[in-house]
Amino acid sequence: MSAEIFVGMDVSQGGVDVAVQPGTAFQIAHNERGIAEAVARLQAVQPTLIVLEATGGLEVPLTGALAAAGLPVVVINPRQVRDFARATGPLAKTDRLEAQILARFAEAIRPPVRPVPDEQTQALAALVARRRQLIEMLTAEKNRLRLAARPIQKRVQAHVTWLEKELASTNTDLTATIRESPVWRAKADVLRSVPGVGPVLTTTLFANLPELGTLTRKEVAALAGVAPFPRDSGTLKGRRTIWGGRAHVRAALYMAALVATRRNSVIRAFYQRLCQAGKAKKLALTACMRKLLTILNAMLKHGTRWRVTASQPA
Repeated sequence: MSAEIFVGMDVSQGGVDVAVQPGTAFQIAHNERGIAEAVARLQAVQPTLIVLEATGGLEVPLTGALAAAGLPVVVINPRQVRDFARATGPLAKTDRLEAQILARFAEAIRPPVRPVPDEQTQALAALVARRRQLIEMLTAEKNRLRLAARPIQKRVQAHVTWLEKELASTNTDLTATIRESPVWRAKADVLRSVPGVGPVLTTTLFANLPELGTLTRKEVAALAGVAPFPRDSGTLKGRRTIWGGRAHVRAALYMAALVATRRNSVIRAFYQRLCQAGKAKKLALTACMRKLLTILNAMLKHGTRWRVTASQPA
């Protein structure tokens, strides 16, 4: 039986540090030639697992090339690596050491390999991220406009107008992207049949939770960050809290669940039942987020549109 090999790759604009455990370390340029070299060298050793950190998109070309070559690659949350590094002791921080920590993380934790988003999904994710950025900038500029001195009010207003036009254009691009894909169009039709689910949640799920419809209810809840985790010790039973997951998905789910507690008969009844049982409204709303996600996951898995059964509220 051959020895298992684990690889950590630290990605930066200047280059990529690669640590092979056990074995060697090397560095490549962060360009097409360097990525091709890394793929060839790693194909030669056939690693058990390759781990990279999410770095705001810098890792995407490399991850795509590794996945296309059939290599087992996982992109993980940097917070997990920081916690692992603190637990294992190294205090120094360099790109080379970071790659070694990632390799040790791969060997010790062995995060599951998930399908890498295809080019179309990555393009949609970029549009969704841009929309989020525009909304944040628009909110900030509108707040500034209220307090702006008279000499600069006109300039701030001009920027607000430009941002509003750019946001409208981005929304149009998002809609067109969904419509151009028969698969996404069919899935959007299923999701949008649920009262409370609108275009923002739909596009966010497609871009940031492409696994929806392929996982169990517990897996998808944990991936989105709406699964309650226990905090017990001995006889102490701590409060269950949600932790981690994909923040952008959770934010979109929050707004959708808020609407669903008013417009969706099933979610509304569930929310009211929890509140009547003495649950805090915020806790009840989090439970509604999890229930809504579970429903959407099941609907996509079976390809069924929304319908209220006899056992559910009308």
